[in-house]
Amino acid sequence: MKLFASILAAATLSVFSQQAAFASPEAAYPSKPVKVVVGYAPGGSSDAVARLIAGRLTDKLGQTFVVENRPGAASNIAAATVARAPNDGYTILLGSNASTINVSLYKELSFDFQKDFAPVALLTRFPNIMVVNNTVPAKTVQEFIDYARANPKNIFFASSGAGSSTRLSAELFKMMTGVQMEHVQYKGSAPALTDLMAGRIQVMFDTAPSVMPLIKGDKLRALGVTSAAVQPFAPEIPTIDATVKGYEMTSWYALFAPTGTPAGIVEKLNKEVNAILAEKDIQEKLAGMVATPGGGTPEELRQHVASEIAKYADVVKASGATAD
Repeated sequence: MKLFASILAAATLSVFSQQAAFASPEAAYPSKPVKVVVGYAPGGSSDAVARLIAGRLTDKLGQTFVVENRPGAASNIAAATVARAPNDGYTILLGSNASTINVSLYKELSFDFQKDFAPVALLTRFPNIMVVNNTVPAKTVQEFIDYARANPKNIFFASSGAGSSTRLSAELFKMMTGVQMEHVQYKGSAPALTDLMAGRIQVMFDTAPSVMPLIKGDKLRALGVTSAAVQPFAPEIPTIDATVKGYEMTSWYALFAPTGTPAGIVEKLNKEVNAILAEKDIQEKLAGMVATPGGGTPEELRQHVASEIAKYADVVKASGATAD
């Protein structure tokens, strides 16, 4: 009898051992630290969003989500790093609208953003704001359009880079209104805003965190937000879409994994991120960054990426912008 019991116990232990050995990666995920690769230097909005979400994923899943900054080539270095990484869910990318702009801006990339990445979750959205200096007489978007049409050779807009959202927001505005504006490129937002306030540049479509303090300090005048909806951080600023129907240019951050990452891991991350974005504390912290929570399914993110690539292709072509 004792011999039978010993054999039964050994057999049961063997079954459990085999089950553990063949447990799906999804069930055990994450069993080690996860790397979140960011294509920009520490200190910016992308880094802040990545660290905020990574910190909460660490708390919820019991493994450290480590942010690794790999700046360069408008986030292409980071994207290439993740595209080459094992598709096991332990290396993921903080992608952005820059990722979809780069598809058209760069003639040659070492990866295909749609084919080489599995969408995981949309994290945040945040608009740019159309601002003018105080010498420009326009108080509304329509007044600016009328002013620009009356002064076709005297309107200059600033940007922080060839394929930046600051440039493409303005280029889309030009496409949809037919106004003439000359592009002046700067090495960053700060010097551009300095020239804008000094009157050497008339208009800029800059990020909300950069310009909101200047708007509140009456150093610049806001005409409209580039999002389709009025923003809670500045409900007094109308949308450009209210005047130019269909206009929208919204920046965003999202998580992506290498293509082939097990669906269960993608779904698990998506579920956890959506839960995190629903937390009041996280929403308040995002509001402090003048960002709104994202959320949704991986499929919705896939469709969003496809539509963004198509839209930016038209804008980049019309603008003649190139990074190569």
